[in-house]
Amino acid sequence: MRFGIFLAPFHPVTQDPNIALHRDLELIRWLDELGYEEAWIGEHHSAGYEIIASPEVFIATAAQQTKHIRLGTGVSSLPYHHPLILADRMVLLDHLTRGRTMLGVGPGALPSDAYMMGIDPMDQRRRMEESLEAMLQLFHGETVTMETDWFTLNDARLQLLPYTQPCFEICVAAMISPSGPRLAGKHGLGLLSIGATQTEGFNVMDNTWQIMEERCAEFGQNVARDQWRLVGPMHIAPTREQAREEAAFGLAEWVDYFVRVAALPIVPEGLDESKLVDAIVDSGIGVIGTPDDAIAQIERLEKQSGGFGTYLFMGNDWADRAATMRSYELFARFVRPHFNSSNRPTTTSRDYVAGRRSEQLGRVGEAIMKSFSDHAAEKEAKQKS
Repeated sequence: MRFGIFLAPFHPVTQDPNIALHRDLELIRWLDELGYEEAWIGEHHSAGYEIIASPEVFIATAAQQTKHIRLGTGVSSLPYHHPLILADRMVLLDHLTRGRTMLGVGPGALPSDAYMMGIDPMDQRRRMEESLEAMLQLFHGETVTMETDWFTLNDARLQLLPYTQPCFEICVAAMISPSGPRLAGKHGLGLLSIGATQTEGFNVMDNTWQIMEERCAEFGQNVARDQWRLVGPMHIAPTREQAREEAAFGLAEWVDYFVRVAALPIVPEGLDESKLVDAIVDSGIGVIGTPDDAIAQIERLEKQSGGFGTYLFMGNDWADRAATMRSYELFARFVRPHFNSSNRPTTTSRDYVAGRRSEQLGRVGEAIMKSFSDHAAEKEAKQKS
């Protein structure tokens, strides 16, 4: 299993936005150092919390400050862009990062973004499908002529093809409706289940992959569960009590944004702040606890989904900077090895030596006694001579 972050990001409006953006870059550097495999960066244009307007610009900056972590758009809102221009930008990123770029696509999450651009929310999913169809052809070196009510392509082709052959990884965002897995399955693309831990998203998860498989079969595509990514929030600390205390730093503002601004009722509106941690934990939406609690959550998702490839933290400012950084480190040290068995060789080596301790120490004792006797014999032989 792989691990990473889905960084929308979510920053309270009480923070200085410039400092918040640079902390996002610092966090990506820290995840790279800890060995996390992926970071997905969001695109939003309103509502004040999700303040990265261009994931491509952010990725280009982060790529210069990291070595290994793969960087994806999480997600690019396809109805907001001409498909040729976005395709060109993604191919350029793929070349500049030498294959560390991924493309996540979606219709656009905030109605306020679409409103500012004069886009009817009823048209967003259709536009996304039309744009994706054109972009996939462009990525594969085809010449595309296509006209819709919102973009035109005349003998369009890319000057550069992707650095990653035949193409960098592409994933489709999914929440609760079947539109995400239907589109991903049609084209054989990966799936980003952003609402995997929310009650509705969790409950439909078993049906999600069934839709993927049905659509793959219908259109002659192949997709593996390894290409399925589940997203959920966590904050972990050495004890549950410490995690709860640390999350009190920013959890209420995070919940307020989803309930009052983004209109996603993850907890009952008007719930007392003192009960927020219990509501998040008891519903399964997030983990506020220990590494063992994080392990239990991922195992719960594995059981419900039937298997997936990557778990992505939903980035948040629940805790302050120091506690947040420590949370990701604790996960890397104690949770990741449980799923990818990175500590199996060291554990096996320890157990092997411990199981033969008596035998080996016995031989060491014999060797020491032999050394004494050899020394005494040598000394005696010299005295006789």
